[in-house]
Amino acid sequence: MSDSAIRAGTQGLPMPSFEDPAFRVPPPLSEATVAVVTTAGLQKVGEEIWDAGSEAFRVFDKDDRDLTCSHLSNNWDRSGLVADLNVAYPLDRLEELAADGVIGAVAPRHLSFMGALQSLSVIREDSGPAAAKLLVEDGVDVALLTPV
Repeated sequence: MSDSAIRAGTQGLPMPSFEDPAFRVPPPLSEATVAVVTTAGLQKVGEEIWDAGSEAFRVFDKDDRDLTCSHLSNNWDRSGLVADLNVAYPLDRLEELAADGVIGAVAPRHLSFMGALQSLSVIREDSGPAAAKLLVEDGVDVALLTPV
């Protein structure tokens, strides 16, 4: 299905309205601090498995690599993520981009939400703003979203 057919099919659907959307123009990528925000349902090895449909998020330091995906579904092939965490959480690639001067820096912390969400209103009104606040406090200019 082409993009134009998808756009045509979704016109008129109800959309949330944001009275005062927060947006600022980021610096050039070569000066920007970049964070990963994924919906891969990542967790540190040994952490409690996510509750199904959780709207919370987990925070990882940029050096955390001992992460696993707790999202189990017959509808999703996670073999690529199991083989290489960078498929959904590309910190190694960001580190390379920072070393090459393509981006300014890799953020000190990164976030993972659970992809199997039940209610977007909680994210819109609670965990989303909390996640954004954390990223702003870390000086993040650009969030690389990796939906899974």
